[in-house]
Amino acid sequence: MIDEDSALKVTKDACKKGADYCEIFAQRRRVTHVRFEDGKVEDISNGLEEGAGIRLIKGNLAAYAHTDNIDHEHIWKAASIACETLKHSKSPSVVVSLANSGISRESRLQNFESEISLEQIVENLKACNDVARSTGKDIRQVTASHEGIAEEVQIITSSGQNIAFSLERTRLVVNVVAKRNGILQTGLEAPGFLLGRSFYEKVNPCEVAGKAANRAVVMLDAKPSPAGKMLVVVNAGTGGVLFHEACGHGLEADHVRKRASVYFGKTGSKVACELVTICDDPTIPDLWGSYVFDDEGTAGRRKILIENGILRGYLYSLYEAMQEGMESNGNGRRQSFRYPPIPRMSNTFLAEGKTEPEDIISDTKYGLYAKKLGGGQVDPVTGDFVFSVSEGYIIENGEVTYPVRGATLIGNGPRTLEMIDAIGNNLCFEEGTCGKEGQGVPVTSGCPTFRIAGLTVGGTKV
Repeated sequence: MIDEDSALKVTKDACKKGADYCEIFAQRRRVTHVRFEDGKVEDISNGLEEGAGIRLIKGNLAAYAHTDNIDHEHIWKAASIACETLKHSKSPSVVVSLANSGISRESRLQNFESEISLEQIVENLKACNDVARSTGKDIRQVTASHEGIAEEVQIITSSGQNIAFSLERTRLVVNVVAKRNGILQTGLEAPGFLLGRSFYEKVNPCEVAGKAANRAVVMLDAKPSPAGKMLVVVNAGTGGVLFHEACGHGLEADHVRKRASVYFGKTGSKVACELVTICDDPTIPDLWGSYVFDDEGTAGRRKILIENGILRGYLYSLYEAMQEGMESNGNGRRQSFRYPPIPRMSNTFLAEGKTEPEDIISDTKYGLYAKKLGGGQVDPVTGDFVFSVSEGYIIENGEVTYPVRGATLIGNGPRTLEMIDAIGNNLCFEEGTCGKEGQGVPVTSGCPTFRIAGLTVGGTKV
């Protein structure tokens, strides 16, 4: 994609001007998006973009510039602009320690899987529409979208690394709206994988649409949710977002270094009950948040963040690791070449326990079964969170009974980790896009069925 000799010269010249480290991140990306709504194709876009981002680090100052042209002239111009910024750094130099110096994995755009034809994409989206609408007369709107991303990346650094890799991601999003007697409910399913054409061999569009439509219809009959402190059983997969938001962000090294995390200074300390082990692992095959190398060229690896309740470590990018005199553990990520890398999660999950999920429910005399969580908010400084429950049921005498709407889960991340008293053996994953500092990256969150003893539930029951 870019000439290695030319790029290396840029990195070396930038270091002669005072940088401790220079990195060039070049990217070529093809994005296909198709949206099917109200029985017809509403939007089709297919675009190709390329460019390069240049990052310089001197002491505790990082400077970043980017260009939409990847020739030598424009890359050096961007590097020169970043060099000017470094003149403001008065801090001592930092030691650059790379965990995988010299590793190279070549892969080129022409080696991608053959594209999914637009005809096939539209056919799949139409099938989603037909299946969802066949659920019943209460279905008012069906929106199905396909997003395919194919990209190649090349990273060249002043330390002599030249790493090239390619990847493909595909996601199907189906959103269904149902209405009856003035009540509106929605059902959303959005599977995504690190796959190209073979995505639709793994994902059945009709099953995805059916699940979204059934959720919307079922919740039309839901009663207002009771409120108060109660046992909460969280369904496998969906509860992973709780750990992502209420725990994972607080373990990202930039928050920790700025002392803006509730987990600052707690490595080696007990931060959860002994049942809890939380991992971040980008190496799991095909998951939406997986990768071989992060966006700084560091090989992805499995990290145990919390082990049997004990905090073991944080998620590092290269810059944050430099400031601590450490090596990055492969979590430097960026939205595109237009953004600098920052510490981000990949596939973050609560590890399996040994309990059958049915036994967790049967052992619950009264509580809320959160089958599907919606959106949420968290303060990484305090760990306080609020999550909506898009599909919930009341558990009575060990059985899941009637559906409830309007439930929210209100709590504190560290305290919630201490209140988990049962973990199932059915680990599942869900896909999402994580936003941080104006950047969105694909992530996966996961968990088995688990129970929280005494979580506050906000409800709408009068």
